[in-house]
Amino acid sequence: MSDTLGERLGRNLRQLRDARGMTQQQLARLCGMPRATWSNLESGVANPTLSVLHKVAVALQIPVEELIGRPPSTTRHHPRSSLPVRMQGVVAVRKLLPDRIPGVMIERMELPAGSRLVGTPHTQGTREYLTCEAGTLALFAGGETWTLAEGDVVTFRGDQRHSYQNPGKGVAVGYSVVLLEPVG
Repeated sequence: MSDTLGERLGRNLRQLRDARGMTQQQLARLCGMPRATWSNLESGVANPTLSVLHKVAVALQIPVEELIGRPPSTTRHHPRSSLPVRMQGVVAVRKLLPDRIPGVMIERMELPAGSRLVGTPHTQGTREYLTCEAGTLALFAGGETWTLAEGDVVTFRGDQRHSYQNPGKGVAVGYSVVLLEPVG
């Protein structure tokens, strides 16, 4: 398979357009350019300016790098042992996803019976979601306490002091999803 930047751009644009179920005309209009320009980009022989690439990236709501990058493999297996784990006392905190997602942190927490984990306050404006997967979890945040049973979710400000506790007799498993406040 050829790998020039123009051909890569063309392949990526066709794939992105097909995934959105749109025509060349619709995407050209969305980008504010003639359909012939879009067609030229998809042909793989175009040499667009940065301004054109920026318009396309904004219209598709993706980073410019995705327009010219090599497409990732559609499938990749990540064994449990490949995901980072940090021990905080007796509590195991494991990254749930192998790839970084800007502005998002997702972790799995496994708390033995009676254990407690003190959370670190995040930047101002951060939202955190705590889901109890197994057992019982107690969340202490903002001077309040919530007790979560399996399947329960609590949303709270992640920019304040908070901690998690397993008040039960068995292992508790929870998932923390942190949405950082966007900069700018």
